[in-house]
Amino acid sequence: MKPQALKDLLVYVDPTEGSFLRLRLAVDLAARHESRLTALFVREWSRAQSDRHKAAELGLVSVEGIRDLERSIKASLQAAADRLRTALESLARGRGVSAELRCIDGVASAIVPQYARYADLCVLGRDRPEGPASVEYTFAEHLLFVTGLPVLFVPAVEPLTSLGRRIMLAWNSSRPAARLLNDALTLIERAEHTTIVMINASGFIDGHGAPPGEHMVQHLRRHGAVADAVRIENVPHGSIADRLQAEAQALGADLVVAAAPLAIRGCGRRCSAASPTTCSRG
Repeated sequence: MKPQALKDLLVYVDPTEGSFLRLRLAVDLAARHESRLTALFVREWSRAQSDRHKAAELGLVSVEGIRDLERSIKASLQAAADRLRTALESLARGRGVSAELRCIDGVASAIVPQYARYADLCVLGRDRPEGPASVEYTFAEHLLFVTGLPVLFVPAVEPLTSLGRRIMLAWNSSRPAARLLNDALTLIERAEHTTIVMINASGFIDGHGAPPGEHMVQHLRRHGAVADAVRIENVPHGSIADRLQAEAQALGADLVVAAAPLAIRGCGRRCSAASPTTCSRG
């Protein structure tokens, strides 16, 4: 049976260089899942641009001078959108992907969640936009908890060459982990290999009288996935996210599937993390 494909992907892009990496990875993911891709660009002033405008107003700059500054900021945002559109069209054409860049005026932290709810998966960067309306903790964390759908983070620290080909799944037999697995199953079905990692697995209770990872491996294999399991014991609670990150690097994983708190802490140099907002629920 052919696994169900993701039909609609959303990737959030901004004027930062990390957006071009997200575009490339999102196009690759869309090509492998036969998905339609929407790149969302919000024309929101950065904090630096807002500070320049405020300083101009307080510095008794002429009305025409302020208008010139506003036109310059608008032109800068349009130029960034044009560069992203050109890159997207080239990448999509090369992979036969149906894609569009959608430009919206407004506040990213309010607009992106609304668009994400009409997609099967939302791809974000870990870098924080510098808009004046940015939330207190981080833009990425805000999106994770308000979209209500799976969110995939792409770190900007180190370039990735693939996304979702080798997956590491953090598993502890809990309800959030089960919901997380269900949301990520489409990605797992099409991955080249998935490794289930259990931290302190001796304390898990799965109701079947056997290590929970063994049952999960069997379950994933019934879905056509290539899967195995790894158990790691005696890890201090406060070090679990770091230990998972180290294991992901050792496995060569290009995608970490982890519940929300770990997704926030655990996305590091080589890994991105897919986590539905609902994983934060008990």
